[in-house]
Amino acid sequence: MIQIKKFTYNPFQVNTFVLYDDTGECAIIDASCYEKAEKKELAEFIKDKQLTPVVQLLTHCHIDHILGSRFVSKTYKLKPLTHKDSLPFLENSKEYGKVFGFDVDKPVMPSEFIDDGDLIFFGNQKLKVIHTPGHAAGSLCFYNEAEKFVIVGDVLFQNSIGRTDLPTGNHDLLIKSILQKLLILPGDTIVYPGHGPATTIQEEKTGNPFLTGVF
Repeated sequence: MIQIKKFTYNPFQVNTFVLYDDTGECAIIDASCYEKAEKKELAEFIKDKQLTPVVQLLTHCHIDHILGSRFVSKTYKLKPLTHKDSLPFLENSKEYGKVFGFDVDKPVMPSEFIDDGDLIFFGNQKLKVIHTPGHAAGSLCFYNEAEKFVIVGDVLFQNSIGRTDLPTGNHDLLIKSILQKLLILPGDTIVYPGHGPATTIQEEKTGNPFLTGVF
């Protein structure tokens, strides 16, 4: 069984997830810790639970979601895994950070990339990669069919969807990604977004005002 620990970090209130099972191996998704206290909290949780991080995943590479990526890379010797289309955001992250008042070093660059249909393994668990562009180029979701949950970054929120007015955003493409890649999942699938509370696929099918009448 997977345990899911959520932390909420930095001024943009980004959800960072640590997924682990009884083997002690864990996956860190969207390391967004920025302040020293946030980095300490994440590290102490991993130490206290006696976890071994084996994979670092990024749903997308907007600056608020990658503020702790370098810390995780350096601390646990884990290069991030993300989609190749996200690379420009990483390469220009120091400049993007300045726009929002963050003083950040460039994250450690991926040595490989992941794409739609790939499988990520840790412990006795696996996550299926779902490519869902529209909010940002290279946006990915991570789906666990056995335990019925999906981590979606900023693609889908409780009663909302990701913004599309930032570079590489595309409203029509985002709606297509949600309809064709996420809303086809079982209705009781729990949705863990990059900001805010969890929801379910069924709740968003029936109550999300941005999706009403489009399927």
